[in-house]
Amino acid sequence: METDNLCKYLAEKYPQNFALWLMGESQPPVTVLKTELSIEPIRADAVTFLQTQDRILHLEFQVDPTTDPPLPLRMLDYWVRLHRQYRCPVTQVLILLKPTSVNVPAEFKLENTEHRYRVLRLWEQDPTPLLADPALLPLAALAQADSGAQILERVAAEVAKIEEASLRNEMSNCTQILAGLRYPKSLIQQLFREGIMRESVIYQDILQEGRQEGRQEGEMRVILRQLVRRFGKVPKQLETEIGQLSVLQLEGLGEALLDFTAISELETWLNENR
Repeated sequence: METDNLCKYLAEKYPQNFALWLMGESQPPVTVLKTELSIEPIRADAVTFLQTQDRILHLEFQVDPTTDPPLPLRMLDYWVRLHRQYRCPVTQVLILLKPTSVNVPAEFKLENTEHRYRVLRLWEQDPTPLLADPALLPLAALAQADSGAQILERVAAEVAKIEEASLRNEMSNCTQILAGLRYPKSLIQQLFREGIMRESVIYQDILQEGRQEGRQEGEMRVILRQLVRRFGKVPKQLETEIGQLSVLQLEGLGEALLDFTAISELETWLNENR
């Protein structure tokens, strides 16, 4: 999936989240406007139209701002067609995903015609509101940061906190794709290994809970919760065997399971470490 198309996918799946972020206040129900504009339909995969109660929010995501026709003319063209068909205010936001040396104006101007829209350079945006919303986490990877690796680590930690497995996997995959615009593949793979990373916030929270309940029992609880998160329900026999391990063995298993890719590897480890 191309990066700008991925942003379109996110905006159309989570329209309320994008409207709140870009319009700065709680919005009434937001719907995705599926439409072919009059005269000659414009087809641009990275364009999304969201409709609130009395306004249309037009989002255009771009990696490369060099387009034909030029972006200012495209934005004017969209505005005219949207307003002609729906006769309501149109807020337009052009979201640039990757730093560029190309000057992207926030207006179209030719003789007596002037049209303005918002240009949002994602790498200049405060990551705080993006980090606070699971649906916007993939964009946070491209937001402003003193250290590129630092912001990606924060995003990885927030993704790891998501309890719903399907949403966690979706945000992890989307973040890795968008992160490819800024970071080397090796760093992305390191931070987004399958499962919960040992240094992630959620792992440390669970570990602390375990220590408060008693070292051995706590370590066992941590490991079982990690295994359930990764593989689903743990067979009762394996759960019993884990309960019989010493503290030292449990700590060893806690390290080893970070690299497990299948429940059979747990069985092998237990057989080798009885």
